Amino acid sequence: MKKLGIREIEEKALLMRREIIRMIHKAQSGHPGSSLSATDILAALFFNEMKHDPKNPSWEDRDRFIFSKGHGVPALYAALALNGYLPVSELMTLRQINSRLQGHPDRRVLPGVEASTGSLGQGLSIGVGHALASRLLHKKFRTYVMLGDGECNEGQVWEAAMFASFHKLDGLSAILDYNKFQLDNSVKVVLDMHPMEEKWRAFGWAVMEINGHNMGEILAAFEWARNVKGSPQMIVAHTVKGKGVSFMEHNNHFHGVPPTDSEFKAAMAELGEPLGHPEEMKK
Repeated sequence: MKKLGIREIEEKALLMRREIIRMIHKAQSGHPGSSLSATDILAALFFNEMKHDPKNPSWEDRDRFIFSKGHGVPALYAALALNGYLPVSELMTLRQINSRLQGHPDRRVLPGVEASTGSLGQGLSIGVGHALASRLLHKKFRTYVMLGDGECNEGQVWEAAMFASFHKLDGLSAILDYNKFQLDNSVKVVLDMHPMEEKWRAFGWAVMEINGHNMGEILAAFEWARNVKGSPQMIVAHTVKGKGVSFMEHNNHFHGVPPTDSEFKAAMAELGEPLGHPEEMKK
């Protein structure tokens, strides 16, 4: 895949945000807040960082991306569509009967999806398996896993973290979408994970903190991760739930609630787009 520059990736992220809002509004179901907080990082992965080929999704040497926080999958669907894994028009079938775009990703039906996720806490273990396979098969592909911060309440996350550091899986990079909220409330109220960075360091991971919406910092973090030897890497990305739509930002109401018709119009206006579906997505 041709790598894009910072400005071009930011433009792709904006297109992704528009599609996220559009598909969730059409479905009247989904998780806008969690999708929007992950958008910039997914744009960086799919348009710059990862080796992958939409024409050959099963390419053995491709990099792997595991979206552990599977409820935010509209962001992944948008990235896959913009890369040519599926028609952009198919995004409007989100959560419909017989659609390939289920509410959580299903690797059996959609090319580009590496793991069926959504039962939180399991994605890092899947990523560990891919990273270990890369070593055993003498391959050079890297594995990326995106975790939610509330998801780190799960004990399985820390079992996988211990295994990865013990086996020095330096081909494994995890990204924490640290938007500070989970389903019921803020992470701090439900089960405070602070200090998050020190926890991962204590488990033997190399750790970098970044602004998860600053494209320069995101790309620099991935470059840093590629050069770490002897340990897995955790990129703690401080993000904003609902990023890009002012009334959704820091508003946990939109964890799993679609926009109303009036909210949809307001959101699309903020994202700089008329309500009709643009041809620009096909470029």
